[in-house]
Order: sequence, then structure tokens, then C-alpha cells
Amino acid sequence: MKRYDFLVIGSGPAGQKAAIQAAKFGKRSAVIERRAVIGGVSVHTGTMPSKTLREAVLYLTGWNQRGLYGNAYRLKSKVTLNDLMQRLYITLKHEIEIMQDQMARNNVEVIQGIASFKDDHCLQVESAAGEISEVEADRILIATGTKPQRPEGIPFDDAAIIDSDGIVNLKTLPKTMIIVGAGVIGVEYASIFSVLDIELTLVDGRNTLLDFLDREIVDEFVHCMRQRGIRLRLGENVIGVEKDTNGRVITTLESGKRLRAELVMFAAGRVGTTAELQLEKTGLASDKKQRIPVNEKYQTVVPQIYAAGDVIGFPSLASTSMEQGRLAACHAFDQPSSSRPEHFPFGIYSVPEMSVVGATEQELTAKKIPYDTGAAHLWETARGQIMGLEEGMLKMIISTEDQRLLGVHILGEEATELIHIGQAVIVLGGSLQYFMETVFNYPTLAEAYKIAALDVWNRISDS
Repeated sequence: MKRYDFLVIGSGPAGQKAAIQAAKFGKRSAVIERRAVIGGVSVHTGTMPSKTLREAVLYLTGWNQRGLYGNAYRLKSKVTLNDLMQRLYITLKHEIEIMQDQMARNNVEVIQGIASFKDDHCLQVESAAGEISEVEADRILIATGTKPQRPEGIPFDDAAIIDSDGIVNLKTLPKTMIIVGAGVIGVEYASIFSVLDIELTLVDGRNTLLDFLDREIVDEFVHCMRQRGIRLRLGENVIGVEKDTNGRVITTLESGKRLRAELVMFAAGRVGTTAELQLEKTGLASDKKQRIPVNEKYQTVVPQIYAAGDVIGFPSLASTSMEQGRLAACHAFDQPSSSRPEHFPFGIYSVPEMSVVGATEQELTAKKIPYDTGAAHLWETARGQIMGLEEGMLKMIISTEDQRLLGVHILGEEATELIHIGQAVIVLGGSLQYFMETVFNYPTLAEAYKIAALDVWNRISDS
């Protein structure tokens, strides 16, 4: 039986970074992966496919040039699914090669097979050929990720009625589409497919979208969606799905509305892939969504077993999962780290992008922390004019007590890149003064930080 210092179940973002971090501490580290290639859901059906499809759609449709050349502008008159998939396959192939090289360079062993616990130190691994082996470790990390939750009573056929993982297996692009679930995945795909001139309806039982984001940013995003013709059916629950005689899918809502489309995609939550782990043999138990509870160090109730990534729940983003895995490895081997979850940025790869770091207005109001805000429209910047931007804003939240930066919230092109300037200032305890006195390259979208800073300074100085 092989013995390791650190064993990781799952080779997604959390698992990879945890295993590599442990190896950098000089520990014997290995990853158990059920697929023939590493990467997990993030590479094969989640993060990489959706973001690659987004870039392909924006490029081939000429979307980012329409602000200059008009709404009729198209780089390619008819974009096919084959056009999109060609770029996807090339990107995934390169990404997998890079990850495999990283694992090899750090001497992280990859064990292919399905893992399950024998006890709190020993795992059984079943290979694709059915062969059984056992491995032991001093410390173990569960990073098995999640899978789409399929509501009962829905006749999924993986053709006209699919879950969010089924997007990569489509044969043709539909002309009409319904997405059930307005979380991060649903919102991203709805905005991406609407760029392809697909008639889109987004349905969710909640009355608001993305409640963890700043409300002003979400309101601006909803306005952008409605302008593009996306129909929102919020506060509406699906009670039935069936096909009509023409092969179209009829989705019936509690209110009695009947929506017809060629394709229905369910993005109504995800559940942890923990059912095969036999957690009960370790003393662990998952919650009703098959997720694993952890403490602030990503440690389970069994001290030598950790969990990180989507399998522990919110925020379930690749970026945060990577850091969770790394922090779990740091704690497992008593290595210090100053990284703090409240400083993690969130990125939503919708069209347009959204990205946030720090506190929202709602949070600060609830805590009775005094603040003021400054905002800038991205099209106000010279770079925005050059790019032909027509939408987008950057908002900063400043403490009125000491002028520290408390939060940054961005909607628009390159939001997920721009957010890191605000993140650095928050982490270093910076204030409004930084933005007032620093020099940004010109022309850049980063100039929006200075515009927003001047906006809030005008109000603070007058008070």
C-alpha cells in the first residue's frame, strides 16, 4: 500500500492547487482523479467551456465592435455551433497540457480511478479496468466538486431538455431557449446566448438576481439584459416540462404561463459529488445538497480531513476554489498564510462582465458603517470611447470616517481584470488618496477609478 503525506480527491482548481502547494512544502503529494485526464468539472464542463464559448461568441459576432459600427455589424454572418466548438476543443487541449506539466514539474502523482474511504486515513481506488488498490495518507483533502441538480419530474433527454453540463454536447444552436435558474451559471449562459440572437427567457423562483452582489450593479445588468430582449420571469416556479407535437418544449409555470422554446436548460443549483465517497466510514456526513461542512481553515470535523472548492458551497468559483485548496494545504502542514476570504474577488463572466471585491452597500448599511460612493461610466473614459463602449460602470465605496476603500463593484468590459486594482488597495488598507494621487496609463479603462474617486471626493469634501 502506497503512503502519502497529502492525498487529494479531485483534480479541479481546488485539488490541483492544494496538491502543488503541499508538494512545495516538500511533502509527498498525490491526486486521485476519476476521469482519464485532469481538470475536473472546471475544465471539462464548467468554467473553461463557458468562458471560452463567451470569447468565441463575442469575437465571431463582432459584438464588441457594434458600439462603433452599429448593431447590424457581424464579423461572421452565421455563427454555427461547430465554429464555437472548434475554439473550445483547442483551448481545452492546451489547458490540460499546461496543468499536466504543472503537476509533473511539482512531482505530484496522479492516480486515475474512483476513490472511496475505508477509514479516516485510507482510501480505496477503483481503476477504469475494475482493479482495486488502496492508498494511505496523513492528511486528505476532498475536492470532488459538484454536478447539476436535476429537479424531479423533469424529462431530461440531453437534447432538447438539458442541464448546464449539457451545453458542451449540443448538436445545433437553437433559435429559442429557456434557462431555468438565474444564478451565476444561468445568468452567464443567458447573456452569452442572447448575443447569438437566440430568443432567450430566464426563469427563477426568486424575485431578485445574484443577491450577493451590490444591488446597483445588478440593476444596471438587468437593464442591459432587457435592452437586448432577454425576457425575465422572476418569482416564477416551473411546475412542468413537456414536448409538443412539433418537438418544441413547453415549460409551465405556477402562474399558469406556458413558455415554448426549442431548448430548455436547467441551471437550478448544483449538488456535491460525494455520494460514492462513503463518508460514513470516516465519521463525516454531507448536508442535504451533498456538500461538506468545514471551518474557517477548510477543516472538517475529522481533523486530518479537509474539503475545499465547490463541494463546500458558496461562492463556488474557480478562483476562490484555488485559494481554498492552497489554504487548506497551508493549514494541514502548519504553514502561515495571510490570505483572507473577505478579500477574494468575485467574477461573473456574463455579457457584460461583473466583478466585485469588498463590502456592498447592503452589508455596510446593515452593520451601520458610514460610507459614501463614487461612480464612473466606462464610456466616460477615453479608452471606452476608443473601444466603442455603450454600457458599464465602476463604483467604489469609501468610509466617511477614514476614507479607506471598503468595496469596488464593476459592470462592463474587462471588469474581471479591472477589479484587481481595487482589490490590492483594499488588501493594503489604502484610501481614497491613492486614487486621487496616482497616475494611470492613458488611455485605459483604469482611468474610471480616478473619475469615481473624484466623484466621491466632491461629496465628502462638501460635507
